[in-house]
Amino acid sequence: MIIGAMSTNELALGAPVAVRLSHWGVIRAKGEDAASFLNGQLTQEALKLDLGQARLAGYCSPKGRLLASFVMWRSAPDEIALACSADLLATTLKRLSMFVMRAKCKLSDASAEIALWGVALPGLLHGDAAHPVPASPYATSPVAGGTAIRLADAAGATRVLWAAPADATPPWDTTSQADVWDWLEVQSGVPRIVAGTAEAFVPQMVNLELVGGVNFQKGCYPGQEIVARSQYRGTLKRRMVLAEGDADAVPGAEVFAAADPGQPAGQVVLAARLPHPEGGARHAALVEVKRALTDAGELRLGTADGPLLRLRELPYAIPADES
Repeated sequence: MIIGAMSTNELALGAPVAVRLSHWGVIRAKGEDAASFLNGQLTQEALKLDLGQARLAGYCSPKGRLLASFVMWRSAPDEIALACSADLLATTLKRLSMFVMRAKCKLSDASAEIALWGVALPGLLHGDAAHPVPASPYATSPVAGGTAIRLADAAGATRVLWAAPADATPPWDTTSQADVWDWLEVQSGVPRIVAGTAEAFVPQMVNLELVGGVNFQKGCYPGQEIVARSQYRGTLKRRMVLAEGDADAVPGAEVFAAADPGQPAGQVVLAARLPHPEGGARHAALVEVKRALTDAGELRLGTADGPLLRLRELPYAIPADES
């Protein structure tokens, strides 16, 4: 059995979980100007991204709203790979390509060549001598003909994104436990923008800067002035929280708070459903919400009298003196 006893913030794995992430895709940026081009487009520093490193990043509209989010890593000296949600890859690639102009950078959809696997390892297991994975989050290492990118841990499990040729065989036993990977992604508190939430959030609304996805010392990028203003004016009114409930949620769904039931308090960023081995399921979601409406400790999904969402602790702290 893959899933063991579960507490609110823990998921006991009896064995590694390795799942093909068909809902993710990869954009390849190749050429001597690849890093400088991306540095002028993303919320994250790309010029100093070295081999062996990965980072989170966002791509914003001129209004500072996230069009996409990425896990990016240096895949070759003149190449950077960007993993993102497959349902917005085409539009993101098209928009980025409009701004390449004379830069020596070729952007392409590499999803057919690079397969992405989500790997969850029990506890702090870092692989074995033959297939070690990086010892710290957002480091990379070669594993079995591919690249292992260590992500943020979640619910007591080590998470790895394995990028490999499409015909490569993972060194871990593959499973059909996609629900486990999705659950851990939500529990990590790291946002992933999908088609249903594109242009909905300034990075801070989904805690992107708290998980290392925004560099405030780098140069300009689309929406940079708005993102910086949101950071330094000291009045962040909306944040992303973790909640569990009794019903399925989907990204983009509205949520309501009892203190102001007449209008939406926010919306779902990511959601997951985890079946229990003995029947039933647990439901979790990352929810962007007005901070002033979370004091009651609960939200409602869909309508003011919809299914209850109970707030849970994120694996990192949100500054208390922003609002």
